[in-house]
Parts: sequence; structure tokens; C-alpha cells
Amino acid sequence: MPIVSMMEILEDAKKGGYAVGCFNCIDLATARGVLDAAVDENAPVILCHAQVHFKYSPLESVAPIMQSEASRARTAVALMLDHGEDFETAVRAMFCGVNAVMYDGSKLTYEENIRRTREVVNVAHAIDVAVEGEIGRIVRPVDAGADGHDDSSLVDDESLYTDPDEAADYVEKTGVDALACAFGTVHGVYRKAPRLDFDRLAAIALKAKAPIVMHGGSGLTEADVKEAIRNGVRKINYYTNMALYAGRRLKELLNSCEEPFYHNVTVWAREAIYEDARKAIRLFRN
Repeated sequence: MPIVSMMEILEDAKKGGYAVGCFNCIDLATARGVLDAAVDENAPVILCHAQVHFKYSPLESVAPIMQSEASRARTAVALMLDHGEDFETAVRAMFCGVNAVMYDGSKLTYEENIRRTREVVNVAHAIDVAVEGEIGRIVRPVDAGADGHDDSSLVDDESLYTDPDEAADYVEKTGVDALACAFGTVHGVYRKAPRLDFDRLAAIALKAKAPIVMHGGSGLTEADVKEAIRNGVRKINYYTNMALYAGRRLKELLNSCEEPFYHNVTVWAREAIYEDARKAIRLFRN
């Protein structure tokens, strides 16, 4: 079916009280595995490619793969740039065919984040591309295996959490369509149980009046995920658990195979991605 607007997908999620999975795709195996899972769950899905993953797969190579596979999928699919770190990359992604971009200005000052996000929004909305912004800072620790660069001590730094009033101001001044916020999650592997501030999350959702996005959700318990959804999360970015599950499954199969052929590895990878993505999609919708 045709690729659909991310905002159409998120509006349906709001009405239904569930969250939509946004899965990082670095190659054909991940794209096909995720889409097969979404089709079998009869669920909408968002495929994305993150700027930190360009070193594995160039944007100009992965975007056409996502477009081709999504256009043939029997479910609603949107395509997105994840964690774009500059204006130029956001515009590149638009011209590569995604219909949503995330601009991550969370390392900037509040005022500069607003200014630069607004620049992206002005271009994106002119060509019907949705924009997700980030206010607060979702930490990416160096020891978490997610291309991290933040000191691990920042994981518990509540000063980096999103302020609900600033979230509302940010959405109004930038015009973003969706909002990534910080309430205790982190990117990558969790080294200890997170301290999640669900009251803060609920206040952000109430005041910002935009679909709320949770990044760093791979290490949470099922109960935590469900509580986040109950408190307003409508989009969940998901990659670390899926990549770990696939890597561990491949290790098992390679160790048990006397003559491993590369083409078999690509099939095993797709099957493993499918298994974990389907489990995640089911959790996000229940």
C-alpha cells in the first residue's frame, strides 16, 4: 500500500490508546523483518534510519530500500530519519524520500534548539514532511553499546529531564508535529534499572499537546512500557533489544553450523529481527 503520513499513524494511535513502533533499519534484512512482523500483527509501523548508523549503511542506500519494501507492505508504513543532528542531514533525508524527520537539537541551548528546529520545520512542512523534535536530553552512555558518547554518570541526572512547561513552549514556537522527551530512559543497554518519572511524562503529554515519543525504550520492563503508554507515549523508538537478539541468535546458529554461507546468515538475521519486532509490536499495542 502507499506510504502514509506519520501523523496519520500517530493520530490513530492516540484514538486507540496505543503506541506505534519506530524501528531502526540498517539494511534489507532489518527492513523486511520489521515489515513482515507488522503485517502479521496487522499493525502500522514506522521505519527509520539514524544518523549514527550512516557509518554502517549510507542514507542514500537505505532510504530506497525502506521505500521499496514499505510500498509493497500490506500495512500502513511511514519512513523517517532518526536523530538527525543538523539541518543539512534533515534536508538530505527529505530528498531521499522519507516523509518524517527527527531533528535532535537536545545538546544545544534551549533558544538555539528552538531556532534550528524551526528552520527544519519550515522546510519540511512546505513539502508535507512531519518533524519530531527533542527537548530535554535522552542520554546515550559510552558503555551502553549504542554509539554512545555521554558519561555514564549522566544517566541519573534529572536536570536533563524534560520540563513540561518548556515542552509546551517548544512545541508552540517550533511547530513540531511530535515530541521526544526525557523522563529517565537512556539509549542502549541498561546497566541498572532506570528511575522513570511517569508523573513528569503525564504532565508533558498534557501540556505539550503533541504526540509524545519515547526513545531508549529497549531496556524497560513490559510494565514500564505499558505505564509509559498509559501516560501519553504514542511512538516508541526501538533498536537495541532487536539488534542484540538478532546478534545472539546469529551467534547460536553460526556455532551450530559446520559450513555457514553468507546468504544463510542474511535469512537468519531477517527471521530474528522478525521475531523480536513482532514481540515488541504486540507489547506496544496491548
